[in-house]
Amino acid sequence: MDEVKVIVAHSERATLRVGDVFLKVNADQTRIDVEIEAMALAPVPTPQVLWRKPPVLAIAAVPGKALGRLGEPSTASPAAWAAAGAAIRKLHDAPLPARTGRAGRDLDELAAELDGECELLVANGLLPADLVTRNRQVAEAALRPWTPAFTHGDLQIAHVFVDGDEITGIIDWSEAGQGDALYDLATLTLGHEAHLSDVIAGYGTDVDLDVIRAWWSLRSLLGVRWLVEHGFDPSAPGCEVDVLRSRM
Repeated sequence: MDEVKVIVAHSERATLRVGDVFLKVNADQTRIDVEIEAMALAPVPTPQVLWRKPPVLAIAAVPGKALGRLGEPSTASPAAWAAAGAAIRKLHDAPLPARTGRAGRDLDELAAELDGECELLVANGLLPADLVTRNRQVAEAALRPWTPAFTHGDLQIAHVFVDGDEITGIIDWSEAGQGDALYDLATLTLGHEAHLSDVIAGYGTDVDLDVIRAWWSLRSLLGVRWLVEHGFDPSAPGCEVDVLRSRM
């Protein structure tokens, strides 16, 4: 009998692996709807949907291994990182989906959430005030008009799978939709700044590096408290707190 492995589990959702099948349990069925729709539309390799029985979605494992993990050095080659950039460009150039994704949030609402989160980080003693203030300043560059693209919305490094230098699958599409293309590029390279040039080379066009850095700061500021409250450690080496410190 195949071992049941818990990939992630918290109050919002859980993902289990049984052999070559992933079982995704999500209380919010809209997220599952988004995931299925996005995978059907995305012009990049995605997992095969096996079946759905709310609140569970079963998908097949993709071949290869993750491009890397946040907080760990990536063993993937520069060519693999460039291939990821090329796949992202293909996604961003695809026809727009109907929905707005996480990368397409209203800028005024996002700025208000960021300001509130910064206050809580300091008030609760989670981060020093100077670190929060500096990164809030950096994050401002992300809060600008952008041209909508087909975005993944949660393109963290562990969601991109490679076999050698080839992209074999991109997983976890529940935040997909119209959004800011640079949000995806920043999410992929969060904590792996050394590989940004490889990703951009594969992406095939110049990007605003200040906006990429701004999204690193913004995503990290918004993530620290949630991670702590859900049992994760954003202060582990190479993770969100180190990302924020690198901007000092």
